[in-house]
Amino acid sequence: QVQMVESGGGLVQAGGSLRLSCTVFGLRFDVHAMTWFRQAPGKEREGVACIAWNGLTPYYADFVEGRFTVSRDNAKSTVYLQMNSLKPEDTATYYCAIMPSGSCPVVSWGAPSGVYRWGKGTLVTISS
Repeated sequence: QVQMVESGGGLVQAGGSLRLSCTVFGLRFDVHAMTWFRQAPGKEREGVACIAWNGLTPYYADFVEGRFTVSRDNAKSTVYLQMNSLKPEDTATYYCAIMPSGSCPVVSWGAPSGVYRWGKGTLVTISS
């Protein structure tokens, strides 16, 4: 049974940083790409960043603007999202997601419909 444990969310002031983690159990982690999504209240879920099985050539949403870094440690079955220079508009529940293949889909990596398994999410709140 696949289990995903996310952590690292919380309340920080604008300009601050957070590091999200997502550890996967019950599945061979190192053959799957991983994507971070987020969903703000009243808005659709959107892709934040995707990283391939080997950690190379990650994809980022335009709104990241160089502030976030996605990484992974296959030995620990864990994917990370380092978020710096946080803004109030980054407030959302952040979800990690297992992708069905080892690569991030070039065009549709941020589409929720392409996800294999979802984590339960971790809430990130940025105060102004």
